[in-house]
Amino acid sequence: MVKKLFATTSFLLVVALFAAAPCTAQSEYLSGMKWEEPPVVTPGKTCGAPPSDAIILFDGKDLSAWENGDKWIVKDGVATVKDTDITSKQSFGDCQLHVEWSAPTPATGTSQGRGNSGVFLMDRYELQVLDSYQNKTYFDGQASAIYKQMPPMVNATVPPGEWNTYDIVWNAPKFKDDGSLETPAYITVLHNGVLTLNHFALEGITPFTEIPHYEKHGKAPIHLQNHGNPVRYRNIWVRELKPIVGVREREPYLHDHATGKDTPVKDVLKEKKS
Repeated sequence: MVKKLFATTSFLLVVALFAAAPCTAQSEYLSGMKWEEPPVVTPGKTCGAPPSDAIILFDGKDLSAWENGDKWIVKDGVATVKDTDITSKQSFGDCQLHVEWSAPTPATGTSQGRGNSGVFLMDRYELQVLDSYQNKTYFDGQASAIYKQMPPMVNATVPPGEWNTYDIVWNAPKFKDDGSLETPAYITVLHNGVLTLNHFALEGITPFTEIPHYEKHGKAPIHLQNHGNPVRYRNIWVRELKPIVGVREREPYLHDHATGKDTPVKDVLKEKKS
């Protein structure tokens, strides 16, 4: 009983000491930037549904957003490849792109001759579409590869007839005034929710016959390929990516809330080095 009373008394004493102690002053890091407010975007109500700021390129009704879209077959909410490539009437730079595709059934052909199509960013950089479910081919030519440049980290392809999803983040290449490359294009891809390309830097265009290289260009269309196989597409939408703009009002600093003193970060780092 005495031990229990002593323990209880000690605990209450410690609590009282902490309650009576003054709060320790904290220094807060402040960037010195004044940022604009991020716009509000309403997410899609279901997985894969377009958010409120998306540009709808195909919603199952028609391909009026595409050049040569009338050449493909649109039926039951699905567009099937036929006769020719199609390109979006609108051009894009940095973007988030959602594409769903399905390989033909029954599966016929092998390697590059089975369920072949392609999603071309800016009309010239191909993300491969291919039936890669139990279908061997060269690795930088299988589904979710940047054609002839980089294989996917994993093969996430589902069986023919089922729907594959590509969620793509695209950073367009940047060029100097003289036409030379300033920064390459970068791509990140989730294939059926699985990361397959992680901020990969493209070497240039992705043709079958040419060496990858860059030539100066601006915004350009999204391009879906006809490779002779009746690949199906649905639910295609894109979001243009616009970075938040900030204005630097001062250099980064630490603010002491107890004293009101501001200390530039460069002075703190300088003191640590000395």
